[in-house]
Amino acid sequence: MPTGKGNGLSCFALLKRNNQCLIETSSETLTSQFIFEQFENLSVRLRKLTVVVLDNARIHTSGIIKERKKVWQQRGLYIFYLPRYSPHLNIVETLWRKLKYEWLTRSDYQSKENLFYQTKSALKAVGSSLFIRFSKFRHTLA
Repeated sequence: MPTGKGNGLSCFALLKRNNQCLIETSSETLTSQFIFEQFENLSVRLRKLTVVVLDNARIHTSGIIKERKKVWQQRGLYIFYLPRYSPHLNIVETLWRKLKYEWLTRSDYQSKENLFYQTKSALKAVGSSLFIRFSKFRHTLA
């Protein structure tokens, strides 16, 4: 499939180690406003304390996000930023790698429409028929 600029599929995901996943896709480039709306919607639906771990992408650290963090914390949503240049600590990177190299096939790339359909289908299947086996998370307090 020839490459081109624009009209791509942008994907946003929040992933738990038990494969519960919140996924949103857009044909537009993801912006800070998009991220803001996702966290705003999440924060009003929370039933328990929630910590979201993010990388340091500009759309994650913009003014609109920083300004709202205190309100989200009052609702039980806490944002934690990973150290710079540490994608190995971000479990959602495993999701993107599995999607690209295991769950999508060569034939899925035959047309943009098919690629978008197969991508959205795979992402919707995470936690029901597609799984990532994460190692057990262990933390120790020093």
